[in-house]
Amino acid sequence: MKKQSINFSKFSSIKIGDSYEVSILEDCSAVYKDAYLIGSCNNILIGTNPPPLIKLSKKYDYIKIEDNTLKIGAATPSGKIASFCKKHDIANFEFLSHLPGTLGGLVFMNAGLKEYEIFNNLLWVTTCEGIFLKDEIEYGYRFTNIKSPILEATFKIEKGFNIEMVELFKKMRQNQPSTPSAGSCFKNPKNDYAGRLIEAVGLKGLRVGAMEFSKEHANFLVNHGGGTFDDAIYLIQEAQKRVLNEFKIKLECEIAILDTRYILS
Repeated sequence: MKKQSINFSKFSSIKIGDSYEVSILEDCSAVYKDAYLIGSCNNILIGTNPPPLIKLSKKYDYIKIEDNTLKIGAATPSGKIASFCKKHDIANFEFLSHLPGTLGGLVFMNAGLKEYEIFNNLLWVTTCEGIFLKDEIEYGYRFTNIKSPILEATFKIEKGFNIEMVELFKKMRQNQPSTPSAGSCFKNPKNDYAGRLIEAVGLKGLRVGAMEFSKEHANFLVNHGGGTFDDAIYLIQEAQKRVLNEFKIKLECEIAILDTRYILS
């Protein structure tokens, strides 16, 4: 299997991490079990002891219309998908214009904005363990039970790309910081908001080193430059501890923490 050295302090959206060897997955004949599949690294915090890492090759970066369905390779960036749908007047993918990532990661975590989720128009997913229809997959809010690398996803096509929806999603994201982060740090608990809880326990704006729970949106852990994994972990655990003590709510990470020393949820 080909390998690529990736500097995660430059590649990841949160700008944390050393350089590590990442295996490039060309097909499913390679050993991929016990390895973590990274996409564009928009929701990943990587530590000093990461598990084996794999990444899809560029051959999985494609999007096409076939048999009146939309077939998208798992390495395809969200912006490319949104542009394709705008060009071909395809509805229901407008939210991807303001949601970073690649298709595989978006499907794996059922990414979305509010009620607009990637699974809404999914038909089936092609993985290294076969094809799974939507009804065969357990999925919910920022969750699926997909266990093997996603190679492609197939969606139903509805006409009518809505530029007004693009503007709506842009406004929904306006309160999110532009400072490097890994997106939302925690999943929203049922009937509540992680940002509200973090602010309520006095952590909004708390900074340790270069890491901070953003003053713009408390559920964004931002890196002001030179932030470290240990400082990020400290803030994550502090938020979990304080919210649990104050509200008896266990905050569950939305970002993926890749370090064999930590199992955080």
